[in-house]
Amino acid sequence: MRHSRRFRLSAILALGLTAAVTLAAAASAGQIFREKIRDEVEIEVIEDFCGVEGLTVEFETTASGHVHAVTHGRDGLAYFGAQIRQTEVVTNLANGNSVMSASTFIDKDLRVTDNGDGTLTLLILTTGNAVLYGEDGKVIARNSGQARFEILVDHGGTPADPRDDTELEFLGVVKESTGRNDDFCELAVPILTAA
Repeated sequence: MRHSRRFRLSAILALGLTAAVTLAAAASAGQIFREKIRDEVEIEVIEDFCGVEGLTVEFETTASGHVHAVTHGRDGLAYFGAQIRQTEVVTNLANGNSVMSASTFIDKDLRVTDNGDGTLTLLILTTGNAVLYGEDGKVIARNSGQARFEILVDHGGTPADPRDDTELEFLGVVKESTGRNDDFCELAVPILTAA
């Protein structure tokens, strides 16, 4: 689920940076922070969308829900979790055609490993449901189930403090998505490119 990983890395880590006061006050209690997200909007232009040369789209994401971080284990490493409701509107900039995806998902760290070299390896579970709608509002695709993947994070010299963490690399899928897995690109591209 690319959208959840992108959201997690941009929003959850950013919240960690803005929650410095909460981090300092609550770290000893295990709860690092807990924040609500209210209709956060991100707009991105993507070229060659879905691998289609010349298809440039505007990708507008609106998300709400909550994120939190708590410490676990003897090393007191931070574990993130999020419950998110998200809509994504994809609009072809050349003709104005669009599709909309609505999803609800849970994203959480299952395991955080201190690699001893300034990095952490995070095993992340993402589970939920996504529904893709055509321009007429009818459902054209669904994705449900769960997947697990790993990322490599630079902990900035502070393995128990997520405020200075940065993603280095997507390490890959550990467990492929379960449940229904319609190909959103296969069904969205004909709508986006229709005359």
